[in-house]
Amino acid sequence: MRNAECQWECREANDLTLQFRIPHSALRIRVLGAMSIVVVLHEPQDLVNIAHVARALKNFGFRDLRLVSPREYDPYRVEGIAHQTQDVLARVVRFDRLEDALLDCVHVVGFTARGRTAKRNLQRPREAAAEIFTQADVGPTALLYGREDKGLPNEALDLCHRVVTMPTNPAYPSLNLAHAVVLMLYELALARGDEDRPFKAPRREGPPATVNDLERLFADAEAALRVIEFFKTRQVEGVMRTLREVIHRTPLDQREAKLLRAMAIEVVKYGERLARSRLHVDG
Repeated sequence: MRNAECQWECREANDLTLQFRIPHSALRIRVLGAMSIVVVLHEPQDLVNIAHVARALKNFGFRDLRLVSPREYDPYRVEGIAHQTQDVLARVVRFDRLEDALLDCVHVVGFTARGRTAKRNLQRPREAAAEIFTQADVGPTALLYGREDKGLPNEALDLCHRVVTMPTNPAYPSLNLAHAVVLMLYELALARGDEDRPFKAPRREGPPATVNDLERLFADAEAALRVIEFFKTRQVEGVMRTLREVIHRTPLDQREAKLLRAMAIEVVKYGERLARSRLHVDG
């Protein structure tokens, strides 16, 4: 059965090669990772921006990056900037023509900061994110970004099913290339439900502090405040009552209560050492 599946995949690959003349590396993405979201950078000029995009892909759990005629690209240097992105860089595919980079995509979303006279299917990032995931269930869906100095030309936008514009300040709308990618990947992460992922639990979860723990803390805290003569111009009862309210407002676990007690005890011990040394410390 597995041999039959392999033969079918190889036959599909051969058919695709004949029909579309897709480069071999791009063909591998088409066959093995059809349901995917890919970031396509059209003529990127700055190696650092490519590195930051690779890092953003890794940050948000995406993995496919396609480069169209980059001015420079050196995976070793990119990995030196975006550490631990080897898995993303191993999947990078380079193309000479934008049309080839998008040929297998079922949905293409272009990003631009400039208003255009031509009528386009415009969206904001959050609206686009939901549709992008729907389309990615069908086949490769591309997020297309233009070069840093000029953005996407109209000929590239003509290949896009949707055009997304970030709601930036109209007086200064252009974002850094990598920043624009990060914002869209963040919206996709929200649409994917990542915001509902629980926070990482603390390494050590202590049991709640008991009344006895807190009373010992308050006693040690009062002793420490007396050592530094905090009550010289303040009423003891009022200060300690306020301290109790603060502590009760933020429930402590036993470990936290012990830590605060240890701090208060050290203040008392320090005061005792000063008294024994007969040194005078000015306030």
